[in-house]
Amino acid sequence: MRRSKTYKEQVKVIGNISERRSLDEGLSLLKAMPALKFDQTVEVALKLGVDTRKSDQTVRGAVTLPRGTGKVVRVAVVAEGAQADEAREAGADIVGYEDLVATIKEGKLDFDILISTPAAMKLVRPLGRQLGPRGLMPNPKTGTVTDAIGEAVKDAKNGRAEFRADRGACVHVPVGKLSFEPAALKENIEAVFDAINKAKPASAKGVYVISCTLSATMTPGIKINVKELSKVTK
Repeated sequence: MRRSKTYKEQVKVIGNISERRSLDEGLSLLKAMPALKFDQTVEVALKLGVDTRKSDQTVRGAVTLPRGTGKVVRVAVVAEGAQADEAREAGADIVGYEDLVATIKEGKLDFDILISTPAAMKLVRPLGRQLGPRGLMPNPKTGTVTDAIGEAVKDAKNGRAEFRADRGACVHVPVGKLSFEPAALKENIEAVFDAINKAKPASAKGVYVISCTLSATMTPGIKINVKELSKVTK
């Protein structure tokens, strides 16, 4: 496979790409790579020891990143009455009920996160065709179906990251921007790692977190020492 000049320079910074680094060293290497013309998103990828074919080994959830995501998040809320007022006061960008549902049916999805009250889910569930492909369907496991609307909106606006193990039992989670200070990225990554550990299915056996890789939008992956990260987050 042909690699770009930038990629080759990035690999030189990493050195031995098979070596597992501490989180601090991994972040230092990531920050030392040749800069690009945009602020890349930093991501951690975890390979988990679960069998996602089994319904009782699903790993899914959400975590509020203590240092935020580095992006402006548009939050929409399906609620009525006092809960709609609560959503507006908390900073929701779009609040509605049947009118908002009708807009979504038309394919107008001008938001990044959709939150619904449990009572409103009877209107939201039929929107699977519009919301499903974009990963926007509210779900109690990610805190987007709740009566605590104000809290959910604030969490989403402050920097909330959802995670879900794919068919290969891998979880990819954005943890901030490359322009963040290393300490801020480290704090976010530790919060993600802790949340995924707490989401471990009771039926999962053996090693739960098999590997961890740190990368930015257009960089090679840097392998992180999972055992060391586990000690830090305990």
